[in-house]
Amino acid sequence: MSADEATTVTPALSLYREIDRADWARLSAGLTQPLTETEIVQIRGLGDRLDMAEVAQVYVPLSRLLSLYAESTKRLGAEESAFLGESDSTTPFIVGVAGSVAVGKSTIARLLRELTSRWPGTPRVELVTTDGFLYPNAELERRGLMQRKGFPESYDRRALVSFLTEVKSGAPEVRAPFYSHMRYDIVPDAVVTVRRPDIVIVEGLNVLQPPPSPNDVAVSELFDFSIYVDADAAHIEQWYVDRFLALRRGAFSNPNSFFRVFAELSDEDAVSRALEFWNTINLPNLEENVLPTRHRANLVLQKAADHTVETVLLRKL
Repeated sequence: MSADEATTVTPALSLYREIDRADWARLSAGLTQPLTETEIVQIRGLGDRLDMAEVAQVYVPLSRLLSLYAESTKRLGAEESAFLGESDSTTPFIVGVAGSVAVGKSTIARLLRELTSRWPGTPRVELVTTDGFLYPNAELERRGLMQRKGFPESYDRRALVSFLTEVKSGAPEVRAPFYSHMRYDIVPDAVVTVRRPDIVIVEGLNVLQPPPSPNDVAVSELFDFSIYVDADAAHIEQWYVDRFLALRRGAFSNPNSFFRVFAELSDEDAVSRALEFWNTINLPNLEENVLPTRHRANLVLQKAADHTVETVLLRKL
């Protein structure tokens, strides 16, 4: 072996295409930005820095990609039915959106619902959050899990799998429980109803978790496409603290809010309490349960400190 051959480094192979922000933004050429600034403000969550440029350069191309996947899957389903001599029974295309608390996944899920519904092939899009499948607070108290709310064991995983199985099996109408962030609890008798849309977006912390045992079905097995929203933990911590302070000035002051006890905290005490929640609950959950599922996603959005997406990782077909 020559010296040149010995020093040659073979590029590492990857399951993903790594696309930097500039190259991904070029995909928006020729695509229409369908949302107004007012609509974007209404979609944007507390602390998220989402503007017209970010939507146009990052999320419009992503919504088009999702629509293409959904349309292709629908065509394949129709061709399979024709091959089998059956009537077309194509079911909704299911997209999972995962990531840490405060990383912005809820805003992204809402945004994708609006954007994908503007493409001709996918006009009917529904959004379901896994918060609705948390056990009610009374049950969490009974199980000693209130301090682990958001960890995998705090969810009724079986009910979530059953819900998605019905959706993916083509049931004409499927209902999910409704969760109130104001009450911090499931609302009895309130439901989210899904009636065979083109796309169902499922957003939650643990949607890419592997099954608890080999004989169980993973939630992600029922997805057609999955997205992981990624960022440095130190950035997410800051976003979490900023959001806590914003909530203290707003929603926490509502007398019906579960968190009203925090409304009168000083800035210093509020930051201290937010960091306590982050370091004892949300960071451990991120490190132990959420981040290890990143590699299971079809697409990873990597955010910078200002919430803008700087890199897109897209799994190769």
